[in-house]
Amino acid sequence: MHDISIISIIFTAALALICLFLLLAPFFKWETFIQFSSKDQHLVSTKEALFTTLNEIEFEYKMDKISHADYKNLKRQYETEIANIMKEEEMFVDPSIDKDLLAEVEKEIEAQMKVYARKRGKESD
Repeated sequence: MHDISIISIIFTAALALICLFLLLAPFFKWETFIQFSSKDQHLVSTKEALFTTLNEIEFEYKMDKISHADYKNLKRQYETEIANIMKEEEMFVDPSIDKDLLAEVEKEIEAQMKVYARKRGKESD
């Protein structure tokens, strides 16, 4: 009789833990616990390094340490590399993202960049 009560206590405890897990599981984002693959980590770190270098080039240009032609060439080179990495990263993006919404956001960004470029052009005149 004593053995049956221990087994029933263990079974009841296991059942309670399973129920608790099933109740709490939706509140956690499991993606945060999944590690990026080494390829993803490499792309992210490379992209961050390129953005840092791009910022340094812009800073050096504003400090008149490099010529305008060198600045344009280096900026174009690094922006191309960043764009290639971003295209490669898109392959890893969740396909459930709404493509129409993404296209709309990109159009808005382009419109804001044009407005900013016009404002910047007027300020330099």
